[in-house]
Amino acid sequence: MTINSRVRQAVAVNAIVFATAACTATVAGTPLPASGASATPTANLFATLNACQVLDRLNAGQGYAPGENKTRRNECTATKPGAATDSLALDPVQGLNEFAQRNAAAVQTSINGRPAMQADMPLGGCAVAVEVGEHARALVLMTLATGPDDPQACVDAKALAERLEPLLP
Repeated sequence: MTINSRVRQAVAVNAIVFATAACTATVAGTPLPASGASATPTANLFATLNACQVLDRLNAGQGYAPGENKTRRNECTATKPGAATDSLALDPVQGLNEFAQRNAAAVQTSINGRPAMQADMPLGGCAVAVEVGEHARALVLMTLATGPDDPQACVDAKALAERLEPLLP
């Protein structure tokens, strides 16, 4: 497999991971708040942050192409040709509990003192979810062109999350 095909595969994996990490099932009927949930909608903690602007700022000077958002969600993916793909999703609805439910092997960690979780992704790469609120998180994903099982992906994802954390609400 060539490096370019690995990078294309990494971009596809990131799209799949964000699509499955951010979606919930749709159920017909009348919506009701979950037990224990407030009936008042929570404000979007990320209303003033654009994932692509933040990711481009964090990637500045490192050889990454400008980030691209290919969905309506506040998420972004950037590629460093022949080396890596990193992504950032700012999710105002799902917190660490939802991340843990979708990633059985997730482990608790800390990013600059903030609760976080880390998990290897099934198709390669590593994700780090940083708590922003009970029902909000910033999700960083790193995939390396060296291969889907390269442990450096988690080292790099955690380093990116550490640079991101001071910018979070």
